[in-house]
Amino acid sequence: MTLSIQNIEKILHAKRFGNSNGIIDNVSIDSRSLQNNEKTLFFALVGPNNDAHIYISSLIEKGVLHFAVTNIPEGLSNKATFLVVENTLDALQKFAAHHRSLFKFPVFGLTGSNGKTIVKEWLNFLLSPDFNIIRSPKSYNSQVGVPLSVISINDKHNLGLFEAGISKMNEMEKLEAIIRPTIGIITNIGSAHDEGFVDLEKKIKEKLKLFKHSKLIIYQKNKVVDALINTKTKAFSWSYSDETADVFVVKKAIDDKTILQIRYGKDNFDIQIPFQDDASVENAVTCLMVLLSFKYDKKTIQNRMQWLYPVEMRLKVKNGINNTTLIDDSYSSDFQSLKIALDFLESQKQYKNKTVILSDIFQSGLSNEELYSKVSQLITSNKINRVIGIGETISTFKHKFKNCTTFKNTADFFLNFNYLNFINETILIKGARHFQFEEIVAALEEKTHETVLEINLNAISHNLSFFKSKLKPTTKMMVMVKAFGYGSGGFEIAKLLEHHKVDYLGVAFADEGIALKIAGINLPIMVLNPETTSFPSIIQHHLEPEIYSLKGLNAFLQLAEKRKLKHFPIHIKLDTGMHRLGFEEENLDELIATLKGNKFVGVKSILSHMATSDDSRHQDFAHSQIDLFEKLSSKLMAELQIKPIRHILNTSGISNFPQAQYDMVRLGIGLYGVSNDAEEQKYLENVGTLKSIISQIRSIQAGESVGYGRRFLADKPTQIATIPIGYADGISRHWGNGLGFVTINNQKATIVGSICMDMLMVDISEISCKEGDSVTIFGQSPSVSFIAEKLQTIPYEILTSISQRVKRVFYRE
Repeated sequence: MTLSIQNIEKILHAKRFGNSNGIIDNVSIDSRSLQNNEKTLFFALVGPNNDAHIYISSLIEKGVLHFAVTNIPEGLSNKATFLVVENTLDALQKFAAHHRSLFKFPVFGLTGSNGKTIVKEWLNFLLSPDFNIIRSPKSYNSQVGVPLSVISINDKHNLGLFEAGISKMNEMEKLEAIIRPTIGIITNIGSAHDEGFVDLEKKIKEKLKLFKHSKLIIYQKNKVVDALINTKTKAFSWSYSDETADVFVVKKAIDDKTILQIRYGKDNFDIQIPFQDDASVENAVTCLMVLLSFKYDKKTIQNRMQWLYPVEMRLKVKNGINNTTLIDDSYSSDFQSLKIALDFLESQKQYKNKTVILSDIFQSGLSNEELYSKVSQLITSNKINRVIGIGETISTFKHKFKNCTTFKNTADFFLNFNYLNFINETILIKGARHFQFEEIVAALEEKTHETVLEINLNAISHNLSFFKSKLKPTTKMMVMVKAFGYGSGGFEIAKLLEHHKVDYLGVAFADEGIALKIAGINLPIMVLNPETTSFPSIIQHHLEPEIYSLKGLNAFLQLAEKRKLKHFPIHIKLDTGMHRLGFEEENLDELIATLKGNKFVGVKSILSHMATSDDSRHQDFAHSQIDLFEKLSSKLMAELQIKPIRHILNTSGISNFPQAQYDMVRLGIGLYGVSNDAEEQKYLENVGTLKSIISQIRSIQAGESVGYGRRFLADKPTQIATIPIGYADGISRHWGNGLGFVTINNQKATIVGSICMDMLMVDISEISCKEGDSVTIFGQSPSVSFIAEKLQTIPYEILTSISQRVKRVFYRE
């Protein structure tokens, strides 16, 4: 894509301000991306929680010269070229739709509740020997993701695979205009995003709008879909049960595989696929339908489909050997996903030095010379310190990279592994599947036991946006990352929050804040429970203490005077009824007298804490706290002639007392996907999933027991699985003895006997499973809220109890 700014002006029907005759070869919506440059057109998107116009000034300083905006920020009109439009998202979509109109090759549009990304990736695998394919990177299927995907089409592509995801009515028409699919695919239609639709028929009707101009629709035969498909569009259906479908399928499980018996017209043949779960089989049949529609012969279909593989849809952050952090993207290597992975690397880097281990890149649609020149530019703009290339082609273009070592294949890399000196760095591992980069990840990953807490960074971003949407545009946001990020991990969460430009982080003790500062977090950090002995360290590391007593204030002032500080930020805590920490009304005059005229410290904020913001039975008390906070904080501000940030609301307060937002709110447990309100819980996404594996399976007879104290006695032959997680990992012993359960292959397995220090045992008599299978301790089911209710405690305790010996794995979908 190379366009003049004048051409783009016409495409967008924009008004141009500025005389630039510049050329654009890159579109961006992310002000944080290091890939922004003088040839970038930045679309300043405006959402319910963010307005990108505020970042234009800093982007100009970084060299960006061209912007699509709804208004020109004050003082910048002569510093860049601006294309003024009514709506920047509409403009981005219009730009993408124009770009799509320039290409005439077949384009698949995929929609459905589940399976879109897997089907897309499998189709890429199955069709790539014969086509140069452009596809959505990862799951870029939204109103923003789709146009960004489509803009990447170039002249060398001859087949497109694009996902379209919707969550409410009237979204699909915009995506249809951008993708313009010639062939439609409907994957499984489940319950995802049901809340945005009146009923299933309305949901299907909305999804079918994607195929307004399609010549063919591929789907699992369904009476509702049949009735809604445009009669001018050819339908190509399959079914397990309806023999009137175009393709009739019988599935038969053998060992760990499935044999699909296919009847298609007069043809009858079998296909073997390496899966047995219903979702994978259904997705594989959808892919088969595409191959049949493209007239592939039986032999080719059989040969290719037997090699289908599990699709890893997530970028994972893992702890590596020798103080390294790994970004695991070891199953794909294409240009668009490389750009995404490099942005993710920047958002999660823990160490200054950054290394990229990269395989040959396929299906770029570019010549190798042009491709590796562009890759080199990406590597340079992202300030990568070292490149390790693996593959014949990237080795040929080694000269395009600074500090680059290359190897012909992965085996050659391992022969030289000990000489590569991986230490104190962040490493992105990104390779095409056949290079088997998962072996590189395994070699570099820190070795821990097989229980892991998976943290979904997309879910954290979603939950943050959900609570931001409840705030006034001027209200600041502090996010609590105390107690090791509520058990989820401190630095990684803090880094993501810094990426999202929250205003403050909150920790309980100085040690937590110091660790974040040492790791490179630059956001202001408030220490809520500082001990006087930690004051020197707080000053040294530029943390900001909460001051809640005259004793603590005087101690800090003495140190501030001794160190000749000027207006060092402190935060004054008022006790409005919690009676835990804080200045009470009777202390206020002495507090004012102590602070008045003092130049060593500056009151950055005044805060209090609500005791019953989550309990409707105590609304009167909550209102009395707010009223008292207003009275006391106003007196402080008037007497000291200051205008600090004021804040009293926690997570539940944000939802239940919006009138008391003041200048800032403090988001805690809600960020991690937990609400005490059942209706609100529907809109939050699960963040943490605690997983383990089955270590061993044994059979016991009636009368035999399991575990310490023989607290479980079998009354019939029973299958028992042992899971390597116990109370030393943070699982309450009260959760054993038949009360609790884990989930194995989507089925409940009751915990039997006492939970041990490092193990627990479950009844799997009715579950088909084997040693090594994955086990969910908590996540979607059981949820931490469910466990907390059964144990008569709160979700905070469940989350924060998980031991740090349990490895945290952070990922982004």
